[in-house]
Amino acid sequence: MADLIVALDVSTKAEVADVLRRLGDSIDFYKIGLELFSAEGPDVVRLVKDAGKRVFLDLKLHDIPRTVERAVKSGATLGVDLMTIHSTGGKAMIRAAADAAASFGAAAPKILAVTALTSLDQDDLTDLGIQRAMPNQVEAMGLLAITNGADGIVCSPKEVANMNKVLIPAAQGRKVVFVTPGVRPAGAAIGDQKRVATPAGAVRDGSTHLVVGRPILEAVDPVAAAIAIRAEMDSAL
Repeated sequence: MADLIVALDVSTKAEVADVLRRLGDSIDFYKIGLELFSAEGPDVVRLVKDAGKRVFLDLKLHDIPRTVERAVKSGATLGVDLMTIHSTGGKAMIRAAADAAASFGAAAPKILAVTALTSLDQDDLTDLGIQRAMPNQVEAMGLLAITNGADGIVCSPKEVANMNKVLIPAAQGRKVVFVTPGVRPAGAAIGDQKRVATPAGAVRDGSTHLVVGRPILEAVDPVAAAIAIRAEMDSAL
């Protein structure tokens, strides 16, 4: 069964506490991104963990291997469950992140590599000097990550079906985590995402974790919205 992760697209601990209160037991997994972490730091992670929730710390680490290694250890010490790095950091950086997480044993966070941001499209790749087609770029970055110790990837739900076919054999028996942002219920606005899919479609194509923010947080009834998305995910199984 796939996990539903709510993106805490807010900027203060007070707002986080309000989201936790409003969603209650309907959600047990939350994403803390760069904006919120920059504003509140490790204390916001502790707030969510103290509420008995799982945490996806989405900082997209991208630096020299030693710096990323230390950052991963800091996140693991906070008890986070998932952490992101950029696959474009290269083999040594990916391996440093994976080894740092593994040193925490059973408490190790899963290291996820970002293949291509869901806000990017083919024109953006061209602007960056990348000549591969988007599916080929995502595949190449995913293989680089998995073969160098990452536990999974973050990719668009539009690519997840193909990435299941490519990465599961490459993992040689290791379970691969597929996290997909850019998930929107049927009829919802897509916002600044360019490559999106419905919850049912993402699960059907092999997503193990779906990240949803505004469709839940901005709903008139966030609990009802979360339950509806969960039901849509379950319908795909």
